[in-house]
Amino acid sequence: MSASLQEGAAAIESWHAHVYFDQATKTRAWDLKQRVGEAFGERVTVGRFHERPVGPHPMWSFQIAFEPEVFPDLVPWLALERDGLIVLVHPNAGDDLLDHRDRALWLGAGLDLKLGMFERG
Repeated sequence: MSASLQEGAAAIESWHAHVYFDQATKTRAWDLKQRVGEAFGERVTVGRFHERPVGPHPMWSFQIAFEPEVFPDLVPWLALERDGLIVLVHPNAGDDLLDHRDRALWLGAGLDLKLGMFERG
């Protein structure tokens, strides 16, 4: 890896994956939450199961927080195991607006996030 690529990757402190669900997909989401915890254990931190929109997220969701070295294992696993759920994966590189809007990856259809909370005044 070139020095400039290493510097760019080093700007990523951690990653978040946000798994979206609603009343109709709640059971699938709960199952995925359990399975990710079993599959990755202490390598990830699985957050609360929010049955309401939280922050910039337009749907119910739960978060998976992980370090950069877990990315090559977790993200492909989510791509295969998400059971039709929509997942937002974004870096935490110090700029919430850019991280959620310009640097994000979507598994499944993308959603319109509520980014106003990150807008610079």
